[in-house]
Amino acid sequence: MLKGFRDFISRGNVIDLAVAVVIGAAFTAVVEQFTNSFLKPLIKLASGGEEVSGVFKVGGKNGVVFDYGSFINVVIGFLLTAAVVYFFVVAPMNKLAELRKRGIEPEPETPSDEVRLLTEIRDALVARNGVDPEAPVRPDPRTPPQR
Repeated sequence: MLKGFRDFISRGNVIDLAVAVVIGAAFTAVVEQFTNSFLKPLIKLASGGEEVSGVFKVGGKNGVVFDYGSFINVVIGFLLTAAVVYFFVVAPMNKLAELRKRGIEPEPETPSDEVRLLTEIRDALVARNGVDPEAPVRPDPRTPPQR
């Protein structure tokens, strides 16, 4: 039973989902602060310094209060979050996928020093031994087959 749970937890998709939730929470905080710091002041400026708010009451003195201003604020926050996600995440990823689909890969980064040195060593060994590095490796006929 514990082995099954361990296998479930260590699957890649569960870990990816956990990472996505954590990143989503952090991203939400960034978008919320961006909204509070920049967009709400712009909305106040456009509305003459007033908060976007409002309520109405149905049913007389003891009636039900409908807070449509809070709903409008949440809708604006949702639209702003969706716009940020689309323009900074979805659109660039779609562009990258389109380039890959057409066979145009983005320029690779310059190889690290380790990769460059290993490539030089490989090329020197090939030059010394006269072996094609791209040729498939044949097993040694003297070794017993592995099962």
